[in-house]
Amino acid sequence: MRFVDSNVLIYALLKPKKEPDGKVAEIKMRSLEILKRIQDGERVATTVVHLSEVANVIASRNSVRMSAEFVKEFMSLKNVDVFEISPRDYLKASLIALEKEIDVNDALAYLKMKERGIKEIYTFDRHFKKLNLVVV
Repeated sequence: MRFVDSNVLIYALLKPKKEPDGKVAEIKMRSLEILKRIQDGERVATTVVHLSEVANVIASRNSVRMSAEFVKEFMSLKNVDVFEISPRDYLKASLIALEKEIDVNDALAYLKMKERGIKEIYTFDRHFKKLNLVVV
Protein backbone atom coordinates (compact mmCIF):
# COMPACT_ATOMS: atom_id res chain seq x y z
CA MET A 1 0.00 0.00 0.00
CA ARG A 2 1.13 3.54 -0.79
CA PHE A 3 0.06 6.85 0.68
CA VAL A 4 -1.38 9.32 -1.84
CA ASP A 5 -0.66 12.97 -1.16
CA SER A 6 -3.25 15.61 -1.96
CA ASN A 7 -1.11 17.25 -4.66
CA VAL A 8 -1.33 14.13 -6.83
CA LEU A 9 -5.12 14.21 -6.78
CA ILE A 10 -5.22 17.97 -7.35
CA TYR A 11 -2.98 17.72 -10.42
CA ALA A 12 -5.06 14.82 -11.75
CA LEU A 13 -8.46 16.39 -11.24
CA LEU A 14 -8.06 20.07 -12.04
CA LYS A 15 -7.86 21.49 -15.51
CA PRO A 16 -5.17 24.14 -15.76
CA LYS A 17 -6.18 27.65 -16.81
CA LYS A 18 -3.77 27.36 -19.74
CA GLU A 19 -2.21 24.40 -21.50
CA PRO A 20 0.58 23.04 -19.25
CA ASP A 21 4.05 22.64 -20.64
CA GLY A 22 7.33 21.12 -19.52
CA LYS A 23 7.45 19.97 -15.92
CA VAL A 24 3.80 20.79 -15.15
CA ALA A 25 2.63 18.75 -18.14
CA GLU A 26 4.77 15.82 -16.98
CA ILE A 27 3.38 16.06 -13.43
CA LYS A 28 -0.17 16.23 -14.78
CA MET A 29 0.42 13.13 -16.92
CA ARG A 30 1.98 11.19 -14.01
CA SER A 31 -0.83 12.19 -11.65
CA LEU A 32 -3.44 10.97 -14.15
CA GLU A 33 -1.59 7.64 -14.40
CA ILE A 34 -1.60 7.32 -10.60
CA LEU A 35 -5.31 8.15 -10.41
CA LYS A 36 -6.01 5.51 -13.08
CA ARG A 37 -4.11 2.89 -11.05
CA ILE A 38 -6.18 3.81 -7.99
CA GLN A 39 -9.43 3.60 -9.98
CA ASP A 40 -8.27 0.20 -11.29
CA GLY A 41 -7.88 -1.12 -7.73
CA GLU A 42 -4.40 -0.29 -6.45
CA ARG A 43 -4.55 -0.02 -2.65
CA VAL A 44 -3.72 3.41 -1.32
CA ALA A 45 -4.21 5.40 1.84
CA THR A 46 -4.64 9.04 2.71
CA THR A 47 -6.11 11.05 5.56
CA VAL A 48 -9.33 12.96 5.92
CA VAL A 49 -7.19 16.12 6.15
CA HIS A 50 -5.55 15.44 2.78
CA LEU A 51 -8.95 14.77 1.20
CA SER A 52 -10.13 18.04 2.68
CA GLU A 53 -7.24 19.85 0.98
CA VAL A 54 -8.28 18.38 -2.38
CA ALA A 55 -11.96 19.15 -1.79
CA ASN A 56 -11.22 22.76 -0.88
CA VAL A 57 -9.11 23.34 -3.98
CA ILE A 58 -11.73 21.74 -6.23
CA ALA A 59 -14.47 23.85 -4.65
CA SER A 60 -12.52 27.07 -5.11
CA ARG A 61 -11.38 26.34 -8.67
CA ASN A 62 -14.46 24.52 -10.00
CA SER A 63 -17.58 23.96 -7.94
CA VAL A 64 -18.83 22.83 -4.57
CA ARG A 65 -20.78 20.08 -6.32
CA MET A 66 -17.67 18.71 -8.06
CA SER A 67 -15.84 18.82 -4.72
CA ALA A 68 -18.55 16.84 -2.94
CA GLU A 69 -18.79 14.33 -5.81
CA PHE A 70 -15.04 13.74 -5.65
CA VAL A 71 -15.10 13.10 -1.89
CA LYS A 72 -18.10 10.76 -2.18
CA GLU A 73 -16.60 8.76 -5.06
CA PHE A 74 -13.05 8.59 -3.70
CA MET A 75 -14.16 7.51 -0.24
CA SER A 76 -16.44 4.86 -1.80
CA LEU A 77 -13.52 3.04 -3.40
CA LYS A 78 -12.89 -0.21 -1.53
CA ASN A 79 -9.15 -0.02 -2.20
CA VAL A 80 -8.76 3.39 -0.54
CA ASP A 81 -8.15 3.66 3.21
CA VAL A 82 -8.92 7.11 4.61
CA PHE A 83 -7.36 7.56 8.04
CA GLU A 84 -9.15 9.60 10.65
CA ILE A 85 -7.20 12.35 12.39
CA SER A 86 -7.53 13.28 16.03
CA PRO A 87 -6.50 16.55 17.66
CA ARG A 88 -3.64 14.59 19.26
CA ASP A 89 -2.47 13.44 15.80
CA TYR A 90 -2.42 17.04 14.60
CA LEU A 91 -0.45 18.13 17.66
CA LYS A 92 2.10 15.35 17.04
CA ALA A 93 2.30 16.42 13.39
CA SER A 94 2.99 20.02 14.40
CA LEU A 95 5.93 18.85 16.53
CA ILE A 96 7.29 16.77 13.65
CA ALA A 97 6.83 19.76 11.33
CA LEU A 98 8.90 21.94 13.63
CA GLU A 99 11.61 19.29 14.02
CA LYS A 100 11.85 18.40 10.32
CA GLU A 101 11.05 21.90 8.97
CA ILE A 102 8.19 20.70 6.81
CA ASP A 103 4.52 21.59 6.34
CA VAL A 104 2.18 20.36 9.10
CA ASN A 105 0.05 18.32 6.70
CA ASP A 106 3.17 16.71 5.23
CA ALA A 107 4.19 15.84 8.79
CA LEU A 108 0.70 14.41 9.34
CA ALA A 109 1.08 12.14 6.31
CA TYR A 110 4.50 11.05 7.59
CA LEU A 111 3.06 10.33 11.07
CA LYS A 112 0.20 8.20 9.74
CA MET A 113 2.50 6.38 7.32
CA LYS A 114 4.89 5.51 10.16
CA GLU A 115 2.00 4.33 12.36
CA ARG A 116 0.71 2.06 9.58
CA GLY A 117 4.07 0.83 8.27
CA ILE A 118 3.63 2.53 4.87
CA LYS A 119 6.99 3.29 3.30
CA GLU A 120 6.02 4.65 -0.15
CA ILE A 121 4.18 7.80 -1.11
CA TYR A 122 2.75 9.20 -4.30
CA THR A 123 3.65 12.89 -4.17
CA PHE A 124 5.28 15.71 -6.07
CA ASP A 125 6.31 17.44 -2.84
CA ARG A 126 10.06 17.59 -2.36
CA HIS A 127 9.77 17.69 1.47
CA PHE A 128 9.11 13.97 1.64
CA LYS A 129 12.62 13.24 0.38
CA LYS A 130 13.89 14.51 3.76
CA LEU A 131 11.87 11.89 5.60
CA ASN A 132 13.46 8.61 4.59
CA LEU A 133 10.43 7.56 2.52
CA VAL A 134 10.25 6.18 -1.00
CA VAL A 135 8.75 8.86 -3.22
CA VAL A 136 7.03 7.22 -6.18
